[in-house]
Amino acid sequence: MSWVAAALLGVVQGLTEFLPVSSSAHLVLARAFFGWNVDEGAFGLAFDVSLHVGTLVALLLFFWRDIVTILAALPRALTAERGPGKVARLIVIGTIPVVVAGALFARWLEEHCRTPPVIAATLIAGGLWLLLAEWLGARARQEDSLTAAGAFVTGIAEATAIVPGMSRSGSTISMAMLLGLTRESAARFSFLLGIPAILGAAVKEAPHIIKLGITAQDGALFAIGTAVSAIVGYLTIRFFLRYLTGHSLNVFAYYRLALAAVTIVWLFTRHS
Repeated sequence: MSWVAAALLGVVQGLTEFLPVSSSAHLVLARAFFGWNVDEGAFGLAFDVSLHVGTLVALLLFFWRDIVTILAALPRALTAERGPGKVARLIVIGTIPVVVAGALFARWLEEHCRTPPVIAATLIAGGLWLLLAEWLGARARQEDSLTAAGAFVTGIAEATAIVPGMSRSGSTISMAMLLGLTRESAARFSFLLGIPAILGAAVKEAPHIIKLGITAQDGALFAIGTAVSAIVGYLTIRFFLRYLTGHSLNVFAYYRLALAAVTIVWLFTRHS
């Protein structure tokens, strides 16, 4: 892999981790469409994890005030009825499904489902899910109005994003909107909920990355991808939260459906 490819994949990750279009779908399809044969070894899943670390850095930098406030409110997490204390409790509850699903299914799904045919199917499913949220969502409440059951259901939606192409942000934002949250509140809760999930995935894959024996040259490419992912991710969060104050998610749903159609045509062209 060249530094240009590493930087481009960082751009793809930074944009698509937070927009509801699926970062895993774009990383898989970018490699397939452009012939970057890096699906094995250090530049397969391990490189993708390093890109996710970049978007984790973006989340920590953008939401650092919220994170500090939530951590300070942890002693009140069990009793708080609104505010940061309750949000802390909701994040813990919402993280449970993805921890369980990740432990049971993540490795198998990563090994068997990171393929363009699966991506085409999940792009369609996720696009329809976004349209459903826009159609039925009440969009009237803030994130600290969620119940424990609502946080758990949103966590289940996040767990579905273990399937490549579903989109963690798309799944959780849609579910939160269906539970009555405004678009921007749903996005904020989705991003905060994503911090422990992304951190856990990075820690889980760390031994695998170490075992691969990354060379100094490989490490430089990892660093480029991670840095670009962090910068682009930060800018994307800032843009997306402002965008949601006055726009729907329909454009992202239509984009997903269009990308699925392009993928299907590409698959048929290759096989013919």
